[in-house]
Amino acid sequence: MKIKAAVLYQPNSPFKIETLDLQPPQAGEVLVKMAAAGVCHSDWHLVTGDTQHALPVVPGHEGAGVVEAVGPGVSHLSPGDPVALNWAPNCGSCFYCLQDRPSLCETYVEPIWAGTMMDGTTRLSKDGETVYHFSATACFAEYTVVPQQCCVPLSKDVPPSIGALIGCAVTTGVGAVLNTSPVKPGSNVAVFGAGGVGLNIIMAAKLAGAGKIIVVDRTEVKCRLARQFGATNTLLAGKHVVEAIRGLTDGRGADSVFEAIGIPVVQEQEFAATRPGGRLTLVGLSPMGSTTNLPGAIIGRQEKTITGSYYGSANTARDFPLIVSLYRQGKLDLDRLVSQTYPLEQINEAYADMLTGNVARGVIVFE
Repeated sequence: MKIKAAVLYQPNSPFKIETLDLQPPQAGEVLVKMAAAGVCHSDWHLVTGDTQHALPVVPGHEGAGVVEAVGPGVSHLSPGDPVALNWAPNCGSCFYCLQDRPSLCETYVEPIWAGTMMDGTTRLSKDGETVYHFSATACFAEYTVVPQQCCVPLSKDVPPSIGALIGCAVTTGVGAVLNTSPVKPGSNVAVFGAGGVGLNIIMAAKLAGAGKIIVVDRTEVKCRLARQFGATNTLLAGKHVVEAIRGLTDGRGADSVFEAIGIPVVQEQEFAATRPGGRLTLVGLSPMGSTTNLPGAIIGRQEKTITGSYYGSANTARDFPLIVSLYRQGKLDLDRLVSQTYPLEQINEAYADMLTGNVARGVIVFE
């Protein structure tokens, strides 16, 4: 079938809207008609080259839609089912899945980073030439073919834009607080970065009963957004941030620090803002090949813990429905996240808006 999709041909170039050929789903695969796709910084890393990937590629990994067709062997999904896309599919039986770490599933890592389906081929092409899938989802397109494990059923009353954000930003941020590094009631939390993921960390920290939620961002616009989502204190990024955080926490530093921007030099600042015995959780994606200089002597002597959080350490079959339940109860204000919507043709404008920091989350919507 012919579909319209956004394609990235090379780093440091705009997305180009193209007509591509999409093959039907093969065994264990699902054809999804896209309804909404979030404008996430992780896709922008392809543009900057911070994330290296086979090109040309259809980006988009934060999406929701409706099952259009299923391939042989798919039994738990039927045409018409609304789904949120899980960009970290898991097999359920490898070492990491059995340790309840499905976001680290070793079965899917190689094909996902190769930009292919499990059989090593793609379903996308243009004029007979291969086009790759980003994060197994390639959802900046009218239709996409994904492994069945990428599809998590959604209730029909969940708006597609909300379902899309649950597919990445919400799960990544909320999961970091509820799964990776649980926040204790009354504890002091610092969050660096008030983008889509950072705002969800803030909401989850509030839900967990944090005392102070101190948010650091480089713009006053994002600081204002952070306060709307539950920040008790906001600070503009700069060299005095560590001292300011200590000043708000009886001179010790925050009990839990969450990093949502992926900048190594800032990670060093975040480490300094973590109190002795506290925990720094790295949630943002740093550029491939980058390094962070953290002092081993202080880590040991002050018993600080540094941990990574990939996709919020989520079990999507468990966590997507949980997040929907919290949303319905009014405990997660996900509607506020959707600042602006765009048609696919305005994807470059959507990313320009994201880079200005004037939106909480932009969403591409499909007819």
